[in-house]
Amino acid sequence: MSGQRAGGVAPILEVERLCVSYGKVPALRDVTLEVAVGSVVTVIGPNGAGKTTLLAAIAGLLPSRGTLRCFGEPVANSPVEARVQRGLVLVPEKRELFATMSVVDNLRLGAFVRRRNGGASAALADVYARFPRLAERRGQLAGTLSGGERQMLALGRALMARPRLLLLDEPSLGLAPVIVREIFEIIASLRASGVAILLVEQNARAALQVADYGYVLETGECVLEGRAAALSDDPRVIASYLGHGKAFQA
Repeated sequence: MSGQRAGGVAPILEVERLCVSYGKVPALRDVTLEVAVGSVVTVIGPNGAGKTTLLAAIAGLLPSRGTLRCFGEPVANSPVEARVQRGLVLVPEKRELFATMSVVDNLRLGAFVRRRNGGASAALADVYARFPRLAERRGQLAGTLSGGERQMLALGRALMARPRLLLLDEPSLGLAPVIVREIFEIIASLRASGVAILLVEQNARAALQVADYGYVLETGECVLEGRAAALSDDPRVIASYLGHGKAFQA
């Protein structure tokens, strides 16, 4: 297990020797990682490394082998809905919004767990407070929003479920640099509010800037891990993923 654990506090997510295959083709091989309570952990790596597959398996969208513990309990055999009810929520790479539905209706779909337990109205008010633009566009069709607004809507919909652990898949994908900066500021604010985050991100420099800990995934295997600041200074990471660009570049 990684070196994140401190003071005997159990991680919010533990993944041990996770394996995923597409037919006979292995996509993940013995991936082990953990997410500490209230932290941002990032997984970086090249296209095709298995990053999206990793999040999908943790969320319950793909069958896997290995150990998955979330909030101290095994979840490997739990369906997606049960994981969401426990507080494990995925924001997918393609956002998967309902384009012909309004902003507010997309948000309400994220609260199907809250409808059973109460608190959906308060969750909606919290989302509008965090994303004022969504409040302004609450009656607008999701398909007419800008790219940055759609990403905010995807994040807001996930927050409607009041997650304890948020899985973010490529939140900066296709966005202008100024919007990328805004999205990463939102990620930092979510961590400050107590939400733990597992972040998959192609923009490695921005991801390592906001994260506490990081893993490097290549061809389905974790080849490097460490504190985010240490990875940012690692010559191997610099040569492969960081170059000499500035943070928040697209």
